[in-house]
Amino acid sequence: MSTLLEVSGVSVTFDGFRAINNLSIQIGEPELRAVIGPNGAGKTTFMDIITGKTKPDEGRVLWGEKNLSLLGMSESQIARQGIGRKFQKPTVFEDQTVRENLAMALRNPRGPFEVLFYRKTAEGAAKIAEIAAEIGLTDALPRRAGDLSHGQKQWLEIGMLLAQDPRLLLVDEPAAGMTPAEREHTTDLLKRAAQTRAVVVVEHDMEFVRRLGCKVTVLHEGSVLAEGSLDHVTANKDVIDVYLGR
Repeated sequence: MSTLLEVSGVSVTFDGFRAINNLSIQIGEPELRAVIGPNGAGKTTFMDIITGKTKPDEGRVLWGEKNLSLLGMSESQIARQGIGRKFQKPTVFEDQTVRENLAMALRNPRGPFEVLFYRKTAEGAAKIAEIAAEIGLTDALPRRAGDLSHGQKQWLEIGMLLAQDPRLLLVDEPAAGMTPAEREHTTDLLKRAAQTRAVVVVEHDMEFVRRLGCKVTVLHEGSVLAEGSLDHVTANKDVIDVYLGR
């Protein structure tokens, strides 16, 4: 497994508060990684730094085989490098069908004329069918996205990110508000996606993380407190103290 993303010695201060403190994390390709930690541990800021939303005060964020620095890039340039992010609240086009949502997300040239003259190509249709099968929404393709359940909207949004073929997928609390069956499906979906790319899941829910069965990074006060399997990190005395507030 080669290193896809390397965050090293990164710090960020907001109004005198150190949100990220000398943080170093490496993500491989392919890899499934869970990032956990109490509120205020820096999980969201970590994702904001990778996607270019927040610029750190110091440190390096290197990407891909050529070790490109993401720090000088805009959010859209970073997205074009193949980094996709799914926020906690799903943002799908409610009035469009599932198929139309996936079609819009497919990697088409994004100029006004290309979109205007975009034809439903056989290749595009095959790709949409493939993604719909992967996210478990084949039967829902003709349905309006607004009529989907909360869990199905989350899967559609993950599908829309997969349509852009990212090398790194950042997923924020995918299990929140899901039924047990939906959560199980989400686990399978993320595991499958991580067979061919890097998937980083930021999550509060330990049971969900356990089911992912992957390496876990525990953040606390903006730096890595522990790393390893869930059993390994949850047996760590520092982690127990942080989570149980001893």
